[in-house]
Amino acid sequence: MSELVAYSLDDGIATLTLNNGKVNAFSHELIAQFNSALDQAQADRAVVIVTGQPGILSGGYDLKVMMSGPQNAIDLVAAGSTLARRMLAHPQPVIVACPGHAVAKGAFVLLSADYRIGVEGPFTIGLNEVKIGMTMHHVGIAIAQDRLTQPAFQRAVINAEMFTPQGAVVAGFLDLVVAPERLLTTAREVAQQMKMLNMTAHKNTKLKVRKALLDTLDAAIALDKTISLM
Repeated sequence: MSELVAYSLDDGIATLTLNNGKVNAFSHELIAQFNSALDQAQADRAVVIVTGQPGILSGGYDLKVMMSGPQNAIDLVAAGSTLARRMLAHPQPVIVACPGHAVAKGAFVLLSADYRIGVEGPFTIGLNEVKIGMTMHHVGIAIAQDRLTQPAFQRAVINAEMFTPQGAVVAGFLDLVVAPERLLTTAREVAQQMKMLNMTAHKNTKLKVRKALLDTLDAAIALDKTISLM
């Protein structure tokens, strides 16, 4: 199996680099490798940085799978939703260094992290599901409602509005925007600061803060397995 998620560990920081074609599509294989990389990061007790290729974090789910039948689409989204829930509850901090576009599942990766850094440039970030004929799944609605501002939530989920990197900061997809050449350096600087946290306190506080969301996601994952998205 090709390496769709590269893992590197340096000074207590684990970097997970997505590499699945020109749009870094989320397939079952990529999700499985992402989970394996998180397993390794947890074993290494490392702060996590997730990144992509120049110009893109991810363009969303693998459309070949999504268009191959309703059940295939449901199964792939369920796997991706379970990954998002895992990211939100991960015991160490999760930082996303977004090198460009982040669309659909790519944007949900941002919404599932503890700190999100984007880059300046002609990039779009957002949830285009309604635009491409998909009814937003319950998990997606719950995550977006929790992490986005209320006005941006309505516009992003119902109207499929896409945001510039700076607009994504205002909306709640990103925390910071830097020059492209500063992305990974800045991510590592943030990771070094987060390494100073007491990780037990970080984990326990994260789980307390997100308890209602995580409980909602558990129910939503089960509900989404019974409903067609197309």
